[in-house]
Amino acid sequence: MNYSDVERLQWIVCLSLKTVLHPWRHRSAGPQVRVKRDWIIPPIRVSENSKQVPEDLVQIKSDKVFTGEVIYMLEGPGVDQDPKGLFEIDEKTGWIKSKMPLDREKHKSFKLKAFALSPSGERLESPTTIEIYVLDQNDHRPEFTQKEFIGTIPEFSVPGTSVMQVTAIDSDDPMTENAALSYFIVEQESIPPHSINKTMFGINNKTGVIYTRDVGLDRDVVQSFKLTLQVADMSGMGLTSTGHAIIHISDINNHAPKFHPTTYNINAMENKYIAELGRVNATDKDQKGGDNWRIKYTIVNPSGHFAIRTDSVSNQGIISVVKPLDYESQAEYRLIVKAENEVRLKAPYEQIHSATVTVRVMNENEAPVFYKNPIKVTVAESIVPGTVLVSDINCEFLFRFEIIQDPENWLAINHGTGQITARRSFNIRSPHVRNNIYSAIVKVIDQDAGGISATATLEVNLWETNDYPPVLIPLSGTVCSDRDRDKLGLLLSAVDEDMSPQADPFTFYIADQIVAANWTIITLNETHAVLQPLMDIEKGEFSIPVVVSDSGSPSLSSNALVNVTVCPCDSFGDCKSYTAAIFGTKMGISFIALMIIMGCIALLLLLLVLAVAVKGCTRQNIRKGRGLLVGASDDDIRDNVFHYDEQGGGEEDEDAFNIDFLRNPNCGLPRGKQPLRKDAPYTLPSPTYPRKPPGDPTDIEDFINVGLDAADNDPNVPPYDTALIYDYEGDGSVAGSLSSIASMGSDGDQDYDYLNDWGPRFKKLANMYDPR
Repeated sequence: MNYSDVERLQWIVCLSLKTVLHPWRHRSAGPQVRVKRDWIIPPIRVSENSKQVPEDLVQIKSDKVFTGEVIYMLEGPGVDQDPKGLFEIDEKTGWIKSKMPLDREKHKSFKLKAFALSPSGERLESPTTIEIYVLDQNDHRPEFTQKEFIGTIPEFSVPGTSVMQVTAIDSDDPMTENAALSYFIVEQESIPPHSINKTMFGINNKTGVIYTRDVGLDRDVVQSFKLTLQVADMSGMGLTSTGHAIIHISDINNHAPKFHPTTYNINAMENKYIAELGRVNATDKDQKGGDNWRIKYTIVNPSGHFAIRTDSVSNQGIISVVKPLDYESQAEYRLIVKAENEVRLKAPYEQIHSATVTVRVMNENEAPVFYKNPIKVTVAESIVPGTVLVSDINCEFLFRFEIIQDPENWLAINHGTGQITARRSFNIRSPHVRNNIYSAIVKVIDQDAGGISATATLEVNLWETNDYPPVLIPLSGTVCSDRDRDKLGLLLSAVDEDMSPQADPFTFYIADQIVAANWTIITLNETHAVLQPLMDIEKGEFSIPVVVSDSGSPSLSSNALVNVTVCPCDSFGDCKSYTAAIFGTKMGISFIALMIIMGCIALLLLLLVLAVAVKGCTRQNIRKGRGLLVGASDDDIRDNVFHYDEQGGGEEDEDAFNIDFLRNPNCGLPRGKQPLRKDAPYTLPSPTYPRKPPGDPTDIEDFINVGLDAADNDPNVPPYDTALIYDYEGDGSVAGSLSSIASMGSDGDQDYDYLNDWGPRFKKLANMYDPR
């Protein structure tokens, strides 16, 4: 009887007991109380792959079996759940049996439920749990995780250097010796075969790590190894399997490249770019195609004409000409070329190798050469025609020079010397000038060499000059009188055909100081300004002389009259009516001032006519063809004109009507109480009026013109002041009384044509006396 049979027999006996092990604990004075007991069955261990099937595992028995019939039932995985059909129970006896061999690798354990039922299906006992564990057997071989393991080890690695780790798995229970693995190297092969005969590698039996055991891993001798591996369970005493490992010896840079040969002779044609002039050859014993094998070539004494690069396939150095050679300058070059690896050399005793390359330059009959191309020159656009731009074109051979491209025909060239001059002034705004550069092409021809020629580009860099003055815009506009003072004004700007810095910023100012007392210009930015009045103006038309200047050196400016209409505006900024033109003049004189001027002139002329009438008693004294102020007597006609102190002072000047000989307070305000105009600059000096007559005046017309000129240039009396002052009006009048005017005859016989000769100021008076 084995251990499992004894164990099953013990538990059958325990289940058959009707009382507990200590029955005295249930004794008492009164009636005995039955204590319900649960089934307690320890785990059942069953060996996998058992040949005895079906096999009795354990028997359960209920204490109800003595009171009546009991039916035993079993359920759980392996019975009525997947995997089904592994276990069963005898309904009568309670024996649990295995129906087929078990596999631990598929199912390690089972947990079942056992029931005791009456024939009617009533549960007699509480269900009990039955655990079945499957015991492992060494029925699986260990297997390597890869068919072939690949590893790499650098050459000349020291003993004990880890190469790689191999692994294997065993499906048996890892907690048993059935899965305890050991690793072995059973065979070593070198590639090439028999290159190394000693054992170079070992393996850790427990971990599977492969390591180096000896020195001598030279890649030049051996490139790789093939190892045959074995793994066994039961700590090396059980089942086994084999595998393979390939170990490659990797290259290190322990060889320096060397030239074969070390001297080279190459011929090169002058004046040419040559992609491959010749090759130099260096070899490296390291692994071909690897990083340690690649060579980098360098020209130790570069001249700027040559370059060298590496052919990635052959590892040779290719010499090229990157700057054309000149036989006349240098006929031979001696180059020192060195070769070294791209990867740092790990063998310091190896020296960098070098070779000598001699390049002989071959002469050819070349075309003339420009030493400068392009030929650059910088001039002003307003250059004077005939100015020399290029005096020496610096050509190696001077033959015949031509300008073959000059789109604006601005240039001229001396065909023998190559001297280039300006044919006429340039224009920087030409469509052929790009970025201020005008380009032309110069050609030189070698007639002795079969017409071989060369060309060069002439770049004329033009800088802007101040050629055009700015033009003021606009020349007319409307100013709304019913707007805020800050928003009141006319926006001015300017247009300049020059470019920066000869154009903006612009400067605006009023040319006339008298007008500047009533108007001002406020600068907004570099190109715009606002023309604003300094006083309140409701209506009128004004002409403002404005000067605009640019920022050129020297600066240029232009004058213009800006016609400004001041008027009430609607919401669109347009004048509400056209009556503003009626209440103003283009000279900046208001309508009221104009009426005062006309009234004063009419009063003056009336007084002159009265003086002439007083002098003559009859109209027979006036002869046909004689002027009104030319008397029949030899006395000066000016003696017949009375003297008045003041007859002009401006629109607000009340002294213009304060006639001395009348002394009538109703005709004007007393002296010293006249109101002053708010817009008149009284601080400026006024010109001297001819208040006293000359010693012997001969022509009152000249006298009047002098007074007019003085009044026109009076800064304290701007255009609003129209009443002029005439002190001298003649003396020694023969008129006895103003009442004699009534005795004058009709004016119908008088000729007043001479008034037209006095100028436009007396035109209105002449029209009044026109007999037509």
